[in-house]
Amino acid sequence: MSGSTLRLTTAQAIIKYLTNQFIMIDGEKTRICGGGFGIFGHGNVSCLGEALYNAQDVLPLYRGQNEQSMGFAAAGYAKYHLRRRFMFCTASAGPGTANLLTSAGLAHANRLPMLMLCGDTFLTRLPDPVLQQLEHFGDPTLGINDAFKAVTRYWDRITHPAQVIQSLPAALATMLDPADCGPTFIALPQDVQGWSYDYPTAFFTERVHRIRRQTPDTVEINDAASLLASAKRPLIIAGGGVQYSGAINELTSFAETLNIPVVETIAGRANMLATHPLNIGPVGVTGSDSANWAAERADVILSVGSRLQDFTTGSWTAFSHDAQFISLNSARHDAAKHRSMPVVGDAKLGLAALQSSLGQRCADPAWTKEAQAQRQIWDHTVAETVRAGDNRPNSYAQAIGVVNALVADHDRVVAAAGGL
Repeated sequence: MSGSTLRLTTAQAIIKYLTNQFIMIDGEKTRICGGGFGIFGHGNVSCLGEALYNAQDVLPLYRGQNEQSMGFAAAGYAKYHLRRRFMFCTASAGPGTANLLTSAGLAHANRLPMLMLCGDTFLTRLPDPVLQQLEHFGDPTLGINDAFKAVTRYWDRITHPAQVIQSLPAALATMLDPADCGPTFIALPQDVQGWSYDYPTAFFTERVHRIRRQTPDTVEINDAASLLASAKRPLIIAGGGVQYSGAINELTSFAETLNIPVVETIAGRANMLATHPLNIGPVGVTGSDSANWAAERADVILSVGSRLQDFTTGSWTAFSHDAQFISLNSARHDAAKHRSMPVVGDAKLGLAALQSSLGQRCADPAWTKEAQAQRQIWDHTVAETVRAGDNRPNSYAQAIGVVNALVADHDRVVAAAGGL
């Protein structure tokens, strides 16, 4: 690169770059990185910590009490913002960073963006072994940070200040990719963080990003439309990808136009209002009797934005052996799962294209009415189960009934795994 330069340390360059990355959300420009969580120690305090201190007015840092909880909070932040924004986590070299492994695994499994800027041992190896450094006698390059290769979509170790010019945009592109989205990890050796370099000033130019929408292939759309048109008992599985795509209105329009019952995954809850007549309920192991009734009897199933994991499929016991699947997904890996007919592309664009191809075809009204009747039975069962009674001790379901009666529309419930 030619032109003007700015001399910064590696750590300063990383933070300056992050502060100049923006995205448009609902017509407003906002920083993609909402800040970070950190616990400081050797490997991240002297250089990265100083750079963060000087940028705290635009990139706030929140002190963590536990690295794992920092990672979970970052994943939750990304999910709340529908993968359009992320937070970073920084931890010290060694066990501090190792505590992020579980939350990185969660973010990886759920396709959630998160940036980990973690301390690493000295590149020069002159002070080796530093406190709690792993020593692999046959491979001195191997350390705890290498464990993150299994639970990240993008992994890098910066061994020269100039490398961030390539590494940071690659990490950001990964986190904004609807098909390959997930956690990213950049290992920062303690000495390299403080090395200076003449960075091109153009590298720090403010940039407004957008999340790509992939238009599905016309042949795949037509094939899927033909199969769906032949269905006698069609069903839609609405996953979390519907929300990430902003395709809630398209899903509702598609289902209403074709009169197809809809079931939701856990990640796809609230894709349709619970009171919508075509919403048959949540499907799968933690789902409803009504949705699982429909899943068991459907002959053609359109999965939209779902990974089709075992909680949704009941380890593939929830459906008829003869059922045929169409999977509309931005990730080809998910679209081709379990012999599905793949439609690779954005959910919003894909549903609109399918609706256009199908025209005014409607599902058999008798099938839809049966599914709706099952939803009414399920709603009655739930109401009776959560209703407070005279029996003691009260059940978990009754406790949930009391909570539901007391909370306001915008209240949030936080629960541990298995507790709700």
